[in-house]
Amino acid sequence: MRAPDFWTSNSFSARGLAAALAPAAALYAIGARLSRNTKPPFRPKARVLCIGNLTVGGTGKTPIAIALAHRLVATGHRPVFLTRGYGGKLRGPVVVGTQPHRASDVGDEALLLAATAPVIVARDRPAGAALADEMNADIIVMDDGFQNFSIAKDLSLLVVDAKIGFGNGRLIPAGPLREPIADGLVRADGLIVMGNGKLPLPRFDGPVMRALLRPTAPEALTGKNVFAFAGIGRPKKFFETLRQSGARLGGTKGFADHHNFSRSELAALRAIAEKNGLLLVTTEKDYLRIEPGERHAIVPVPVHAVFADDAPLASLLDRLTKAED
Repeated sequence: MRAPDFWTSNSFSARGLAAALAPAAALYAIGARLSRNTKPPFRPKARVLCIGNLTVGGTGKTPIAIALAHRLVATGHRPVFLTRGYGGKLRGPVVVGTQPHRASDVGDEALLLAATAPVIVARDRPAGAALADEMNADIIVMDDGFQNFSIAKDLSLLVVDAKIGFGNGRLIPAGPLREPIADGLVRADGLIVMGNGKLPLPRFDGPVMRALLRPTAPEALTGKNVFAFAGIGRPKKFFETLRQSGARLGGTKGFADHHNFSRSELAALRAIAEKNGLLLVTTEKDYLRIEPGERHAIVPVPVHAVFADDAPLASLLDRLTKAED
């Protein structure tokens, strides 16, 4: 879905629309609380690291999950990703790559994660965690799932977009929040602010870390004239990353998050780029969602997360892994 503009606007009309939807948001809050499991959560043998957020839409959870898994692998751990596989048709639990899986099977995020560590897609998270135990994982990295209470978590990190923050501070559908801010912060061990900008944060006693998204091969973009398109939570974030890398944007086109591109849409994008002598680029997630036969003349731009200060993150991961011993 594309996040409505009124979720992040302070205009009179936006405030009025959000207020009109407040009763529906109250019902959503009641439903969210009732959906929490009353039975004890499943406790896998592996430690559980959850990367989540409080809002709908993209905040950068997947690049953060990948960056943390890289650190764990480098220090001798055996992480396994656990994800719902949003956008895919398989319910799981299934290990990504045991068959020639596509994004339509397991979702684009699962394919991205699989380049770093084994990935389990499971709508039933406890069943997925049990499979991770069978695979001898020592740490389960949950990409999303902060609002899923069926698994006991050992370390939970919330990712917050520096530009958008918590939007208008209201719950769905009046705003972007999945749950009240205070409810989420009390369960979080740390906050990761993604991107530049001074974000006013509510009181939080844990560490607050800053991370940035950087193209993995920036030299491939510097000075290039490009036409960029993206179907992610915030396409503008991708476009800004390209500008900061020295690319010259001759045009952009944003689509809804997890958009499935049709053959005609891709043909139209290629035609615009070719007509104006521009390199057609998109995110790696979008590229994986495009059918292989339709990827010609489209260049994916991989990105990775870089932390401004390593010490708070290292301390949190040390706490996680020491508790495992």
